[in-house]
Amino acid sequence: MHMADAKTFVVNAPAWIDLSSKDPAGSRDYYSKLFGWKAEPEKDPKAGGYAIARLGDKDVAGIGGTQDPNAPSAWMVYIGTRDANAVAKKVEAEGGKVVAPPFDVMDVGRMAVFQDPTGAFISVWQPTTMNGFDVQGKQGSYAWAELNSRGFEKAKPFYAKVFGWGQKVSPMGEGQGDYTEFKLDDQSIAGAMEMNPMVPKEVPSYWMVYFGAEDVDKLHKKAVDLGAKEMLPPQDFPGGRFSILSDPQGAAFGLLSMRQS
Repeated sequence: MHMADAKTFVVNAPAWIDLSSKDPAGSRDYYSKLFGWKAEPEKDPKAGGYAIARLGDKDVAGIGGTQDPNAPSAWMVYIGTRDANAVAKKVEAEGGKVVAPPFDVMDVGRMAVFQDPTGAFISVWQPTTMNGFDVQGKQGSYAWAELNSRGFEKAKPFYAKVFGWGQKVSPMGEGQGDYTEFKLDDQSIAGAMEMNPMVPKEVPSYWMVYFGAEDVDKLHKKAVDLGAKEMLPPQDFPGGRFSILSDPQGAAFGLLSMRQS
């Protein structure tokens, strides 16, 4: 058994990701071709066409339709919790916004959707029968989440208070600003930075999801050949190599290969 498969549910760490798409069938097709996912919509009509994507028999992500017709296609990060109601109260107390108060998702768990003080959407997942992803870090599965924030200083205390995250700040290099790693019990669990001033004003603060890649350059080329737009070409960073794309439905995502330490 590989350690990477031994997925235990961790409170206050990313537990699940899903895509709200304007064209869920197109999204299922795209990511299935890119990553080798099997993603069939759930049979239960109560699931509203939601599909759990799997790599082999491992749950890796969800794909569903957008709830709001004006909302763009976007990936969402869910933070694990044992008490979604308590988190919702903290979110309000710390200057965030409860977009969707906690509700039951059939018998699998409870969720809620929030916005942090800079407007980025973040959700929580309180498991009943489904803990979240079964594998992470491998090719085609969740590898990292990163907050791109307009006014990140306003968001820092929010995440510290709501999820208990510590922070390690490192300069990114000449004129690049700082990179913040959110820490839980001394593990780096997510990243954050101030939105690049070059990004058009209409792009709000957002959380981005990175997927594992054995070879970022090769997978990036495949992603583009299948219809994604390149946002950032493959490049090195101190921990490995990454790239950023926009899928054919318009949702941003990243590819990431960590250097083996």
